[in-house]
Amino acid sequence: MLHTLDNALPVRKTSSITKLVVFLFLSTALMLLDHNGQYLQVVRNALSVIVYPVQMAAEIPADVAESVSGLFKGNETQAAALVKLKAERPLLLAKLQKLQALEKENIRLRKMLESSSKVTDRAVVAELLQVHPDPFTRKIVINRGSKHGVYIGQPVIDSFGVLGQVTRVNLLNSTVTLITDSSHAIPVMVNRNGLRTIVMGTGAQDTVKIPFLSSSVNVEEGDLLVSSGMGNTFPEGYPVATISKITSDPNEAFLDIEAIPLAKLNYNKEVLLIWPGKQPAPAIEEDQDDAG
Repeated sequence: MLHTLDNALPVRKTSSITKLVVFLFLSTALMLLDHNGQYLQVVRNALSVIVYPVQMAAEIPADVAESVSGLFKGNETQAAALVKLKAERPLLLAKLQKLQALEKENIRLRKMLESSSKVTDRAVVAELLQVHPDPFTRKIVINRGSKHGVYIGQPVIDSFGVLGQVTRVNLLNSTVTLITDSSHAIPVMVNRNGLRTIVMGTGAQDTVKIPFLSSSVNVEEGDLLVSSGMGNTFPEGYPVATISKITSDPNEAFLDIEAIPLAKLNYNKEVLLIWPGKQPAPAIEEDQDDAG
């Protein structure tokens, strides 16, 4: 009997299509209500408050991963920047030294121009090419020669005083014997009282001597010696040296007098060639060969 009743009254289950239709109807009704009257806004606000902590918790792993990745990337970027800066540092230092050298050269040339504007003779700047290798001579080679009108015996000065004179001339360069060379002599006079004498080289880098002056002459330490114009080589009035030491020996007939040249014999790279007023002033031609 039980088996017969079960077969006679089966339990009917709701079909999937019916559920779908019901949910679609409900969804459509909710959308219409929300669109017309915003009835679900309160519900959405409440749900957003409830879901917010869950969203924050879900984003924590991604934030941590991004921070760790950024840390490593930042270290790599800083390391690369440090390597780049270390590689650029020598080049920047070299450029800085070049700029400093150019600045100092500019100052020297400005002084040269000021000096040439003060002299009454014609003057042309020449550059130092070489220092004579013989340690017992004081000679230099400059980049001006017979092509530029340079002649043997021509005076050479710098911004501070007499440097020497040309003793050898080639086509594109010349040799200048400095006033400190042991073979060099220049007529001078004491600027204070007009006493005429001679300054001779000693072979030392920064010392000249004044020979053949007796103890009765009026000279003092600190006296300025200028070119006297005697001998028709150096024009009159150019600074030559300053007396630095006077030694009087009773057993000697003459004083032992030392002086310090005013020209910067061992420093500057540029010198001034001068043509005294009575000398012809040849035209100086600048071309590609001169630069070489």
